[in-house]
Amino acid sequence: MTKPDAPREGDRIAKLLARAGIASRREVERMIAEGRVKIGEEVVTTPATLLTSLKGVSVDGKPVKAPDPARLFAFHKPAGLITAERDPAGRPTIYNALRNALPKDAGRVMPVGRLDFNTEGLLLLTNDGGLKRAMELPSSGIPRTYRARTFGDVTQDQLEGLIEGVEIDGIRYGRIDANLERSTGRNRWIEVTITEGKNREVRRVLEHLGLEVSRLIRTAYGPFELLDLPRGAAVEIRPQDVERFMGSLKLGASSSAPRQGHEHARNRVLRKGRK
Repeated sequence: MTKPDAPREGDRIAKLLARAGIASRREVERMIAEGRVKIGEEVVTTPATLLTSLKGVSVDGKPVKAPDPARLFAFHKPAGLITAERDPAGRPTIYNALRNALPKDAGRVMPVGRLDFNTEGLLLLTNDGGLKRAMELPSSGIPRTYRARTFGDVTQDQLEGLIEGVEIDGIRYGRIDANLERSTGRNRWIEVTITEGKNREVRRVLEHLGLEVSRLIRTAYGPFELLDLPRGAAVEIRPQDVERFMGSLKLGASSSAPRQGHEHARNRVLRKGRK
């Protein structure tokens, strides 16, 4: 619902609604296509509609309030949960576990990226669609660190060969920093840090090296670490740490800039965020 003489200022309505925590930007675009979003009494017909605020905007007949400040939660996802709101196969989702893990005032939160059904560890959740998108973009260069328990033979030299990336079945994976932690016979723990987060990236790369992955744990996402957060528990990141991190995303055009901020905050964010 844009008029030819409308001033070209403000942000797209889909972006504003995502920031307000209504849904992801893609889901908001679907809502608009279904005629569920209005400005006053007029149905919005395009997600490219420009607005300076959400005043007068409604979704499914309910007024949209001004977005809450960005909040970020760390959740220790157990294996055996789907990172989705619902599963057609009826398997339990993260939201089943989050009912009791999040504070009562958490509101609607969205996962930042995904962890596979059998992958456990740190899963970040936010009420801010813009923050979610920025953290998921490969161009943000945010490192994600995993510990993998594997079976098979591999050398540190082979792992270091991944530093320039690797192509597997026509898919190119970027820089991968992998290191052997410890070995017992042919069982090995390997630490892997990636910055792209492609689907099943860590498993596929290790399997490409001839390893069988029996356990995969995400231990860090940017400056935020799993540390000793109990399995199935969630904790809110301190607002000042979220603000600082968001500032690093806006200012860091290259992957090295955000990473410096990440290292500065390591080993303290979750500990100080606990209540």
